[in-house]
Amino acid sequence: MADIPADLTWIRATPEGEEGPGLWIEIAFGPDELVYLRETGDPTNVVTTTQAKWDAFTKGVIVGEFDHFTELAGEGPAAPA
Repeated sequence: MADIPADLTWIRATPEGEEGPGLWIEIAFGPDELVYLRETGDPTNVVTTTQAKWDAFTKGVIVGEFDHFTELAGEGPAAPA
């Protein structure tokens, strides 16, 4: 596991309109093209990936590759498109 730099700037992905602490994801971009992810509820458990893999993931989110993982209100996971 890579050492986690102490001077990272964490960006919280807070749902629109939500306030206060919640169980959300935070992301930080570090040196050497590394990207760090953690949950606000467990900030010592950090996952590290590369910038290239992060970019591929975010592009997949934008085009809907992961939409089948989302849940509709009270209806369980959404059906694949």
